[in-house]
Amino acid sequence: MKKNSTQNQTVSSQVDENEEIEWEVRPGGMLVQKRDDVVDDTAAASTGGPTIKITVSHGPARHEVHIPAQSSFGDIKNALVQKTGLEAKDQRLLFRGKEKEDGEHLHMAGVKDRSKLLLLEDPASKERKLEEISKNTEISKACEAIAGVRAEVDKLSERVAAMEVAVDGGTKIAEKEFLVSTELLMRQLLKLDGIEAEGEAKMQRKAEVRRVQNFVETLDNLKARNSNPNSNSSSNAVSVTAQWETFDSGVGSLNAPTSSSSSKVTQDWEQFD
Repeated sequence: MKKNSTQNQTVSSQVDENEEIEWEVRPGGMLVQKRDDVVDDTAAASTGGPTIKITVSHGPARHEVHIPAQSSFGDIKNALVQKTGLEAKDQRLLFRGKEKEDGEHLHMAGVKDRSKLLLLEDPASKERKLEEISKNTEISKACEAIAGVRAEVDKLSERVAAMEVAVDGGTKIAEKEFLVSTELLMRQLLKLDGIEAEGEAKMQRKAEVRRVQNFVETLDNLKARNSNPNSNSSSNAVSVTAQWETFDSGVGSLNAPTSSSSSKVTQDWEQFD
């Protein structure tokens, strides 16, 4: 029993020694004991590897990016968003003259510490920006044109207001004044119709068109009142007379008689007299 116990202790000692010693094959084929720093590198790789510094050229600008060695090119793009103002989807990264995909890893492509990358803006992104600048310029020009029309309409609105005060006061206005004012407003409508507008400018144009149309309608009403200043008072008088006649002739009946019966009663009274 003592002999077996001694043998077991010897085997256990040998196993412990084998577990503690790790071996690796060097490029020359030599088998050597594995170094501790390699173990440390392996642990670092599990967290993305050691941090490396990469210089990214973007036009005349140079950007330094500190990133784990086993990151992807997509990670670099995300890190460059704030530095360049370009969205990740609008970036193109080149290394050694070749464009790299977002999912490709740095260490697999040969990117090391102090490596240099070239950043280009995607042509489609440039085209979109140019279109947006052009569109904003057109909107700005349209807004300026609408503002010019608005200034003219403001002057005409003062004229319409003065005419309204005159008509309300019973002053007779020459019919030519209504025709001229309406013509001037219609010219402003034609100007607005010729302005090509989008977005905010389109809304402004629509509002100004409606404003001009309201002034034209006001002039039409003023013109009618100016032509017959007593039309409103006459109609009111006729209405009151008719109501009184209906009341007098309708006494004792549930329904008021028609205008024809009212005329007949008047004729009867005349015959009676």
